[in-house]
Amino acid sequence: MLFWLLKHVLLGPVLRVLYRPRVVGRENVPATGPVIVAPNHPAFADSFFVPLTTPRPIVFLGKNEYFTTPGLRGRLMNAFFRGVGTIPVDRTGGRAAAAALDTAARVLGEGRVFGIYPEGTRSPDGRIYRGRTGVARLALRTGAPVVPCAVRGTDRVSWRGGLPRFPRVEITFGKPMTFTGEQDHQTLRAVTDEIMAELTRLSGLPYVDSYSPGPARRQGKGEAGAD
Repeated sequence: MLFWLLKHVLLGPVLRVLYRPRVVGRENVPATGPVIVAPNHPAFADSFFVPLTTPRPIVFLGKNEYFTTPGLRGRLMNAFFRGVGTIPVDRTGGRAAAAALDTAARVLGEGRVFGIYPEGTRSPDGRIYRGRTGVARLALRTGAPVVPCAVRGTDRVSWRGGLPRFPRVEITFGKPMTFTGEQDHQTLRAVTDEIMAELTRLSGLPYVDSYSPGPARRQGKGEAGAD
């Protein structure tokens, strides 16, 4: 219910007016059954635009800090992320990655849509970086199709500090990609690289063949992608 309210009444209409999001290929997300949506990750704002433009409710894993931040800002973040279906996960400890993968597989086993950022963290400069193999491991384990989701423009969104900026955001859903094979390193790497190549093609953004170092520190610029 909260997801529906956020998407159609509270937040979705505001984002559509301010950012005029252009959504292409929405029909490529299967109407039923398990689906993995795999977006590139240029900014924190992706956590707003991707769930609100995906035609079905989508589940992401989110770090615990999104749910435990104190104060009004923390309560608002908690309400939003729970409303759009984000599941809190502890990313520390030796079994964190396995627990996250088990949670994702459970969501897909229920026939739902699971979202995962293949780069593993936000891009520091809007370019697409080398993908980590978690998305391939999940696709091969569950057999769920992967829908690449190219995101453009969110790295230019400004929400705090300085003058607000309202660039047009573009979201493109590619055709579903299905994979089979063993979960050996070579296959996992090949599947991940194929997904990243399609994200690069759909977005038209430059590709960097190294892992993202994480979000840039844009002090004083108030960009949504900043920590």
